Amino acid sequence: MKTRDIGLVLLVCLIWAANQIMSRLVVTNLGVPPIFYSLVRSIAIAALLLPMLRPLPRNVGLMITVGILLGGGAFALNFMGLEFATPSTVAVVLQLSVPMATVLSITILGERIRWKRSLGIALSFGGVIILLWDSQAMGISFGLIFTAASALSSALGAILLKKIAPVHPLRVQAWGSLGSIPLLTALSVGFERHPIDAAIGAGWTFVAAIAASALIVSIFSHTMYYRLVQKYEANQIVSLMLLHSVMTIVLGVLITGDAFTPRMFVGGALTLVGVFIIAVRSGKQPGSAELIATVEQP
Repeated sequence: MKTRDIGLVLLVCLIWAANQIMSRLVVTNLGVPPIFYSLVRSIAIAALLLPMLRPLPRNVGLMITVGILLGGGAFALNFMGLEFATPSTVAVVLQLSVPMATVLSITILGERIRWKRSLGIALSFGGVIILLWDSQAMGISFGLIFTAASALSSALGAILLKKIAPVHPLRVQAWGSLGSIPLLTALSVGFERHPIDAAIGAGWTFVAAIAASALIVSIFSHTMYYRLVQKYEANQIVSLMLLHSVMTIVLGVLITGDAFTPRMFVGGALTLVGVFIIAVRSGKQPGSAELIATVEQP
């Protein structure tokens, strides 16, 4: 891999890690409800990617469903997790999307796997169970349940994406963001109190967070990521993207005061090792690495 592209990988990882920290601060320090945050983010992305909505795809319903699962829905669940859990643990649990996509590919697509990827799946789930099992901090465990649901949403979206591929990722984001707006509006109105007041109270800081999340995270970094996947073997890129979790842990300790406990070390290490095994072994089976690559979300 060229030095320039290694630099791009590190930049994308850093952007995704910083986004986790920023999102945590938005839903905690600024007090903006997580579903509303995802709603405004979806509105911004849909507006920015308006040209990508044309021409109208024949399978527009499936396109919207996939976009919601990979975009607005997954991010809303991610932000809900960040309201209760630290960015460090959230970043690790989000890696469940990789083994979940593998399991779904077996049950839905009929793919077969061998013992090494089975071991990777077992290690990944075992590591996350260690992170979830914290009887003295039920709030954190509760938040990680939302995070695991976000990972499942991304994994299911990746499986369904196989049914409409090939398609430009920005088109999926555009239609997914547009389709997320009515769903997230209904959920925010039904479950969140005074979200608009909270956003107004947050002022320009919230506007800056939305701009960064839409422009830098969703459009720029994801475009760079998919270009790298197209240029190199997908399993190679996915393996390097595990640095995103490591960077999030470091930033979480430095910025949001996350505690790096022995339980966090053991659970995180098992999960990341398991994901690494899955990514490497997926590269030896046609189509598997490309499937895993689609679930990489910050």
